[in-house]
Amino acid sequence: MSKTYKNAGVDIDAAETSVRNIKALIRSTFSPNVLTDIGLFGGFFQPDFTQFKEPVLVSSVDGVGTKLNIAVLANKHDTIGSDLVNHCVNDIAVSGAVPLFFMDYFAAGKLEQRVFEEIIRGIVSACKENNCALIGGETAEMPGMYKQKDYDIAGMIVGVVDKRKIVNGSEIKAGDVLIGLPSNGLHTNGYSLARSVLLNRFTIDVYVEELGCTLTEELLRVHRSYLRIIQKLIQNTAPTGFAHITGGGIKGNTMRILPENASLRIDWNAWEMPPVFKLIQSTGTINDDEIRRVFNMGIGLIITAHNDDVDKILDVLREEKENAYVVGEVIQQY
Repeated sequence: MSKTYKNAGVDIDAAETSVRNIKALIRSTFSPNVLTDIGLFGGFFQPDFTQFKEPVLVSSVDGVGTKLNIAVLANKHDTIGSDLVNHCVNDIAVSGAVPLFFMDYFAAGKLEQRVFEEIIRGIVSACKENNCALIGGETAEMPGMYKQKDYDIAGMIVGVVDKRKIVNGSEIKAGDVLIGLPSNGLHTNGYSLARSVLLNRFTIDVYVEELGCTLTEELLRVHRSYLRIIQKLIQNTAPTGFAHITGGGIKGNTMRILPENASLRIDWNAWEMPPVFKLIQSTGTINDDEIRRVFNMGIGLIITAHNDDVDKILDVLREEKENAYVVGEVIQQY
């Protein structure tokens, strides 16, 4: 029998069927700015920059790390796509940008139509939430590179901000206050450590008393998008900076936007650490410095502000029903 691509492990027909099945979903994210349908070699997007004096494009690319292992183990894939989009959205939103379009990359050992469609549904859901068009992507079946049920996803986002409205931390100074907004659990970082600790003690579908839910429910909570609240604050208050808290924790990520000779004083008792972090720390006997460096510890966004502007920012956050915490301050480093 002659060798074919299919019996080598790559089913072109199945891939084409999967893409056809999701076209209507993807089209539901389109705006009038999208000029082409899915299937061409590139996605065409005609931006409307009339509201910007000096439009600046802002881009980012990311994945969701070993959170994918939890999705595969639990055989639940409908949240991972939303994680991917929201992570990328937050990374450009903290500079003041709003998203324009998103593109995804999906690679698997074997393309399973149900899994693929669940992931795309998550991507589409988050794109709609963030008013972002999904204009294209790449799907690859790669036997030998991945185990049969394993897959990887990555996303690329492009957004825009007016040059004069870029938020880059340049106005941060010693004495500025740190305001934290809650995360929705681990978001998409620290899963290698979390898995090594928790899966040695619990099975993925077990109800965990300390969490009040199953391990699957806790570990697959969707990474929050902070786009709407960031834009609300920019339009109504005067924050000096935003930090998306991902790998590196609160300190590592907030330090990225600080000027030279500035550091942080964080009050780690200013908010209640969510149960999942307590469980990881106690189960793994992890010291404070390590766990704070790996996880967001329940704070997914840090807002920096001059003292005089803090009350106004907190008022807006209360109006938006956000549980905000004053978690520290910027200090001079000598």
